[in-house]
Formats: sequence, C-alpha cells, structure tokens
Amino acid sequence: MEQEHVRAYPFVLASGIVFISEVIMALTSSHQDHPFGHLIESLPSEKNEVRKYFNPQKLGDPKYERLPFCIRVLLEAAIRKCDGFYVKQEDVYNVLNWEERQNEAEIPFSPARVLLQDFTGIPAMVDLAAMRDAVAKNGVDPNLVNPRCPTDLIVDYSLQIDFSKCAIQNAPNPGGGDGQGPGPRSVPGRPAPRGHHASSSSAQCGGQRGGCSKGSCTDLPTRATAVQIENTPLLCPFHLKPVSEPETALKNQEMELIRNKERLQFFKWCSKAFKNVSVVPPDIGSVHQVNLEYLSRVVQESEGFIYPDSVVGTDSHTTMINGLGVLGWGVGGIESEAVMLGQPVSFTLPQVVGCKLVGSVNTLATSIDIVLGITKHLRQAGIGGKFVEFFGPGVSQLSAADRTTIANMCPEYSATVSFFPVDDVTLKHFKQTNFTEEKLEVLETYLKSVKLFRSLADLSEDPHYTEVIEINLSSIVPYVSGPKRPQDRVPVTCMKEDFLNCLNEKVGFKGFHVPREKQSTTVAFQHDGTEYALSHGSVVIAAVISCTNNCNPSVMLTAGLLAKKAVEAGLTVKPYIRTSLAPGSGMVTHYLNASGVLPYLSQLGFEVIGYGCATCVGNTAPLPESVVDAIKQGDLISCGVLSGNRHFEGRLCDCVRANYLASPPLVVAYAIAGTIGIDFEKEPLGVNSEGKEVFLKDVWPSKEEVQHVEEHMVIASIFTELRSRMQKGSTFWTNIDAPDAVFFPWDAKSTYIRCPPFFNKLSKDVCPPGSIDNAHVLLFLGDKVTTDHISPAGSIARVSAAAKYLQSKRLTPREFNSYGARRGNDAVMTRGTFASIKLLNLLVGKPGPKTVHVPTGQTLDVFEAAERYQRDGVPLIILAGKDYGSGSSRDWTAKGPYLLGVRAVIAESFEKMHKNHLVGMGIAPLQFLPGQTAESLGLCGKEKISISIPEQITPQQELTVLTSTGKSFSVVALFENEMDVTFYRHGGILKYVARSMLK
Repeated sequence: MEQEHVRAYPFVLASGIVFISEVIMALTSSHQDHPFGHLIESLPSEKNEVRKYFNPQKLGDPKYERLPFCIRVLLEAAIRKCDGFYVKQEDVYNVLNWEERQNEAEIPFSPARVLLQDFTGIPAMVDLAAMRDAVAKNGVDPNLVNPRCPTDLIVDYSLQIDFSKCAIQNAPNPGGGDGQGPGPRSVPGRPAPRGHHASSSSAQCGGQRGGCSKGSCTDLPTRATAVQIENTPLLCPFHLKPVSEPETALKNQEMELIRNKERLQFFKWCSKAFKNVSVVPPDIGSVHQVNLEYLSRVVQESEGFIYPDSVVGTDSHTTMINGLGVLGWGVGGIESEAVMLGQPVSFTLPQVVGCKLVGSVNTLATSIDIVLGITKHLRQAGIGGKFVEFFGPGVSQLSAADRTTIANMCPEYSATVSFFPVDDVTLKHFKQTNFTEEKLEVLETYLKSVKLFRSLADLSEDPHYTEVIEINLSSIVPYVSGPKRPQDRVPVTCMKEDFLNCLNEKVGFKGFHVPREKQSTTVAFQHDGTEYALSHGSVVIAAVISCTNNCNPSVMLTAGLLAKKAVEAGLTVKPYIRTSLAPGSGMVTHYLNASGVLPYLSQLGFEVIGYGCATCVGNTAPLPESVVDAIKQGDLISCGVLSGNRHFEGRLCDCVRANYLASPPLVVAYAIAGTIGIDFEKEPLGVNSEGKEVFLKDVWPSKEEVQHVEEHMVIASIFTELRSRMQKGSTFWTNIDAPDAVFFPWDAKSTYIRCPPFFNKLSKDVCPPGSIDNAHVLLFLGDKVTTDHISPAGSIARVSAAAKYLQSKRLTPREFNSYGARRGNDAVMTRGTFASIKLLNLLVGKPGPKTVHVPTGQTLDVFEAAERYQRDGVPLIILAGKDYGSGSSRDWTAKGPYLLGVRAVIAESFEKMHKNHLVGMGIAPLQFLPGQTAESLGLCGKEKISISIPEQITPQQELTVLTSTGKSFSVVALFENEMDVTFYRHGGILKYVARSMLK
C-alpha cells in the first residue's frame, strides 16, 4: 500500500499538502532487493532515531577517495537511485571510474529537488497544466502529470521599480484594466530630499527622552502603521529607534501584488493542484537568497534515509548553492519539467578542474572583486562545460558568503559547477543561521562517514583532478566590469583612463567612438527647480541589487558603513540619479537595520524598493524626463553602476549606454561622485558644506570594522525571525482565492495565463522531424546574441508586436507589465521573441526587432514576417555567429522561435544551456565546421536552404546543407547523446514525456 509523507522543510508554507517519493519508498520497503543494498548503513543517534544511508566507501575501491568531492555526490546519487531502468549498475561504475571515463561516459543524475523562479517557473507550471488537459483528452489519468521530484517555486522576478525617491510624485495608478484589482491605498507623501530635514509634518523618532534633539528625522518616510514597522523597520540615524517603513518599498510591493494578482492566483492553484510543489510567495526574497537561507539543507532526509542535498534550477545562477557544498546547476525550464516528472538529467561525465587558492585577500578587495578576479583566470583557462572544485589554503579565508558569491558567477566563466566541499567554515555558517546542534551533528557525522567533509588542514585529502589552476588571492585588487560585458574588467585605479579610451575606440565591445571635439560636451538641465549638468561618464543609475552581493553580509555592511561615514562627512548624492536598494531577502534589510546603517543608505537615496530581481533584470524605473532629454541633446555616454552579476548595453535603460558592474560600496561611491570618470586616489568624492574635500579613503571602512559589525549582527536570531515571517506570509497572499481543482480553469480573456499550443494534436505515435526543405532565413545574426536579444525579460515597449496584442485586449501601456511577468501567455511571448531594440539583424543592417520578408523584400516586425512564412508553409532557420544564446537561462528563447516556425539554428558556437533548450523544443542546433562561418561560405541570408536530416540521426553527426544558389557545406548536429536525439525525434522533451504517459 502506498504511504504518504509530508516533505520536511525549515518552514511550512501550506500545511496539509502531502508529498510522495516513490523511489525512496521503494528503497525503504525493499532495500534488500536493491543492487547496492549491501552498502546501506545506519547512522548512530543519541535519540535512537534510525537513519539509513548508502555508504560508497563500502564498495571497497580505493578510487573513491581520489574522486573530486562533487563527483562523489554524483556517485552517491547513482548508487541510491539505481533501479535498472533510468540508472543502471554500469552508470554507477562509470562514475566510480571517473578518471578513465570522464568526458566519455554518459550518466543520468536525479537531483534531490528542483528550484523554480517565477519567470521560468510560470511557463513550466503552465505547461504541466496544459499537459494534464492533453493526456486527459487521450483517456489517461491527469493525476499522472504530477511532480515526482520535490519542487520549490519562488516568486521573485515580478518586482518592477515603479516608485523611487524622485519618481514617487508622478506615480502610476495600478488600478483598473486586466482585472488586476483596485489601485493601492493612499500612502503618505514623498520623503524629504536627501540630506535635508523636512518640515514639522515629518515623523518623530522619539529619541531617548521623548524627542530627537537633532530635530525631526526627516530623511525617513512619514510614520507607517505598526504592521508596516514590524515588517520592514527603519531607524532614526541618530538614535537607531524604529520610525517607519520606507514608502517606496511599500508602494512597489503593493503595485507588484496588484499587477500580478492573476499570476499569483495561478501559483496558488499550483500549490493546491500539484503534489510535491511548494510556492514561496512574493516579497520574501530572490530565488537564490531563499534557496541559501531556507531551502538548502546540505543533507536531505526522507523516509528514514539521509543523502546529500542537490538541486537543478531554472536559472543559470543556481550554482550559487555550490558555495555551501550543495551540488546544483541551472537547467532549462523545459528540462526542469522533465526532472519534475521523474526524468533524470543526462549528461557526459564531466572533467573537473581543481582551482587551488593560495595567498591572502587584499584589504580593499570585496567578494565581487574576488569573483571577478577568479572569473578572469577561469575564463582564460577555457573551462567551458567543466566542473570546478576549489581547494587549497586560500579557501579557509573565504566565508560561506564569499564562496556563494563566487559560485553565483559560475556561468560567467562558462563552467557548469563551481563547488566548495563542506568544511568547518560551512558548519560555522549553518550554526550561525540557527541550525540546531542535533542537525549539525547529523550533518557532520554523515558527511564524514561518506568522505564528503573536507579537512582543510589535511593536504593528503586533495583529490585527483583533470587539471589544476592556481590563483593567488593577494594578486586580486578592486575591479569594475564594463562598459558592455561582464568579462571586461578594469582596475578601479584605471577607470578614468579606461573610460576615456572607450570614448575614443571604435564602436565595439568596449568602444563608443565619440569624436574628440565632442568628448568635453556638457549639457545643463533643470531638476526639481535646480540646475545641474551632465557630461560623458555621468552616473544616472546606481543600484545596489542582485543576489550576487546581497547574500554577502560583509559586502553589504561595507556599503552601509561607507554610506554612514559619507553622510557624517557631509556628502550627498545628486537627486536626479536613479538610486535603489533591492535586498536579496528580508534578512539583508534586517541586518542593515540592526547594524544602524540602513538610514544612511536611505539618506543617500538607496532606499529599499522591495525584494526580488528588479534593476538586475532590466526592471528599472524610468529616468526623469529632463535627464533623458539632456542625454539625447548631447548624445552623451551616460552610465549606470550596478552591483549585479550581468549587464549588456541598454539593459538598464535604453539611453544609458555604458553600464558597469561593481561591488555595493563602489556603487555607493560612484553615486556620490556622480561620474565614472574619477581617479579615487587623486580626486575627492566630493566637497562638504564646509568646503572640505572628502576622499574615498576617508570613508572606506576597515575590514576589522566590518567584521565586528557582522559578528554582532548576522546572528541566528535574524534567521529565526525571518523564518517566522516566511511562515506567516503576507495578508495579500493569504487572501488570494484560487480554484481547488485538478484542471486549471483557463480564462479566454486572460492576458497572463493561456493554454499553450505545445500539445495540440498530441498522439501516441512519433513523427520524426525529417529533412528541412527550401527554408528561408528568418534572421541573420552576428556574435554574442544573448537571451536578452532573443527573449527580453524587461518592460514591454509601447511600439512592439506584443504591445499591439495587449492594446487589442484593451490594456494601456501602464498595464503592460514586463515580458517576464507574461511568460505564461504564449501570444505575448511569441510576439516578444527577437523583440530587443539592440538586436542587429544583418538582413536589415541596423538595430531593432525587424527582418526582411525575402519573397516580397519588405522589412517587417520579426513576428509579422514569421506569420507570413507560416501561412505559406515555409520552414525557417536562423544563421548566427559565436556564442549564440549566451546569458540568462530562459526557456522562451527556444519556445518563441519554435512557435515562430524555426526548425534549426546554424551558428559558429552555442551557449550550452540554450543549446539544450533548442533540443528540448525540437529545434536542431547545427554548428558550422571549424574555421567556417556564414560569411566565409558566402551566405547572404536571402537564399533558400535545405538540410538533409536522416530519420535515424546520431549524436554529433555531420549533415549536408544545400542552398538555392548552388552552394553546399557541412554542419554538425549538436546532439550530445542518444537522449538528445530521442527528444529531437519526439519534437521536444514535453512531447516525449507526454507520450510516455499515453503509452
């Protein structure tokens, strides 16, 4: 008889939801029949609790202790999940013999859980809802469509910055339209300007004896309700007493909930309709922050068995969890659906690069500097697609937060995994985050029993690696990355000179080619009645944001302490600069608040605007109109500075062409300076009211100051309080109504949630794709086409195919929301495919979402041209250069082209995750032979193209391409293994999984 169990969590979001784990149940009920049942041992416990585990050491093979720690995790999973069907004994021994079988053997891996964030999570869950409909129409029980792998969905990407300190007066009205509910309640007026006390209407903090001797705490918003103060307290900068909730955070949060009510209703339905799915409601934190603080256990426990935690997530930065010794990486949203439904991830046994850290960390270097330094070394080492594992004496100098920050950037140096084995530093972190002594004891005892605990003092434990790269931490100095790509690192000491060089250089990855006579252009403008001036290099956006930094207390506290010293020194930030602070979670706000630095950040304009991904994914508030006009008038290269993990030209704002990644304290410093063209060693940040010059060295906090505050503020009580808040959730979320039904009630009027067409005409029989005959080129693209180009995540432009569709549904531009928020609507997302204004299609010759409809010669929107081709029954292909599909993981970068009618993409090289997405949707990723390009082959994009694809195609097979002009050349089908071929023949993973249920 099938038993049930409730999934163990550090918190409960939906009590009464039952979770079923068929594999673990099979192991516990009949482990004597398990092919590796003889490896099962019991873990001793003071409470006589029976915990069983598979101990790979009992294989008696000395090769085990030579394996990298990340490979040991793969081996344990292969042993535990060995069922003779998905995982065979041969797979186990392939992993054990990693040194001989690396880069050759194909292995399956079943992670412990799946992590979804809402931008990629909503289309995954919409697909599962549609799959239920499809299998039911074929006479199959719809409840078969139910995640077998525990799945967490974190709602974090919908936050947009509608309100900030200089936009709040002209706030949009979120009410009306699209059935999203009424507008927000009345909120007290705008906070006083930075650095000035307000009138007597400002809130009083009460001070020590009934009043603040410094006067009204006017840089703080007016008094909020007691509930608001409890949720996000703000302190008087003089007495550190709670005063009020930041007005902008409240309004942004409220706008988010109102704008996205329909999507949230769908998420609520998912939490009811699907077993093994938990939904973390909005405004709790970013997906990786929540994963770090609440979901990750390092060791999982289920049905009396314990085993290493592992995860695959629908975001390329899922690797962040590697910093805590949890194996995990990003997969496509399409692949994640297959894993949720019980399919293992299949991949080639990876090579593992050992990264040996030596030396001491520079005093001024923050985690982001270390990240960028390591990124540079590893990118140059050519480790694409490999696992990286860190070891060496330098590892002990890195805190758990430092490690997770380094691991977060793993995709930027093209590795699959960036793993730090569990050690004493990891245990200290978990003790600090309120793990009980019992949990810590179980964790440590188990990991040491299976040799998954790393002793940094014992060099004899160093595993064997494919190769070793040594990095001296003392060589890493503070860097800034930009102005267009994260890999273009510039020492802070050289920033002024580098920016001037960028102005001179020809247009390219770094250059802007501004004529020398125009490089000194200055444009005066008015803002709030005061005259200011902009020039090349002026900072107009400064955002302390992104899970990359917000998870790291030392980095954020450095920024806060710098702000405190700057305010005390009399420095301010110009009011027209769009500043924002979006903490990764409430924990960050709590420790910034508790340490007394949050009010100083607020005084400089870095007000908490909410929780989740905002500016980092392009959801920034518009710049003041006067600033935009000044930029356009002078054709200025204005700058944005972001403490994020990725940027591209125009990602933050269309008119902001130079964008830099920097650590949070440097973001604050550049905001104060007001320009990127400053030499911090020789030039002051600013001049205070007394005419005294203040330099960066005068306000930069020492490492000892930061550590002292961190040790006293980032304590277990913080995590306890926030877990309590997580359990309670928000009243808005609690009150959302959602249907309690097996099938989702699709609403034909909805502009957020639509039943996708992926399962139309689904049948049991497979119809292989076959050859592609007389295809036209939809787009002829160059190098570095990113997922932002293919499927933007930010705001929907008023002049776009998606906008026309939404306007036809009687929505105003104010109600468009973002592409990311509408990923549950295929009509919007198909129209949004290749909708980036930065897309350069060589058929057209200038940037924009346009292409040439070859039969008529007309220049049309990409969507309109694709529609015409589909009406005429013409298949489509895309030609591209190097690194096609680089950037954030987005399944719509494959779903969109599929719905446009694209059958194949021929490129010089692909980003691996995007290539997997294409395969997952039945689109063939084809690669030019080495040394060949579309240009070298004389392709112009206007010829017809035919590709011979055999029914029994094999991995890495060469295919012949013929053009209507008589040219012939070969390409390689980038199917990595037989599973890829199977998915392609079925028309993608989704159809493969659905057909398996029909059979």
